[in-house]
Amino acid sequence: IYSCQEHQQKYFAESDETKSLEAGIAAYESGDWQTWRSHFADTAKIYVNSKEPITLDARAEELKAMTGAFSSYGFDKEKDHMEMVIDKNDETWVYYWATHNGSMANGTKLSIPVHLAVQFKDGKITEEHIYFDGTEMNAALSAMQAEATEETEVTEEQ
Repeated sequence: IYSCQEHQQKYFAESDETKSLEAGIAAYESGDWQTWRSHFADTAKIYVNSKEPITLDARAEELKAMTGAFSSYGFDKEKDHMEMVIDKNDETWVYYWATHNGSMANGTKLSIPVHLAVQFKDGKITEEHIYFDGTEMNAALSAMQAEATEETEVTEEQ
């Protein structure tokens, strides 16, 4: 004999939470930081390739700085995948896999696979884990900084 609880759906292709994450991603892609922030609880913990969390304010500043180095950026929606899961602890998580593409201000093009694991409580993101290999982007950002430094030195010499 099975209980009713064992038959409850645990995986969802679409939900209020997946729609919220999609809206947050759209706000990120358009640089609408106020709308992006509205999807998070004020006390959200954000983990970026780390076991140590940062605050929502710190993450917003990181994203503004990072996206400022791009002339265009966004996720490949044709090949992305999102699902909501209610786990064994009755926690609600949305998982997102996609490729983040961008053109940096100096013309460098990047294509980086990204995975998000996002916990929702009461309709807000309370925890976000972001995983990606930043090697290529960090190298491109360093090259842009070196170019800017070299240009500054040349200008100062003239």
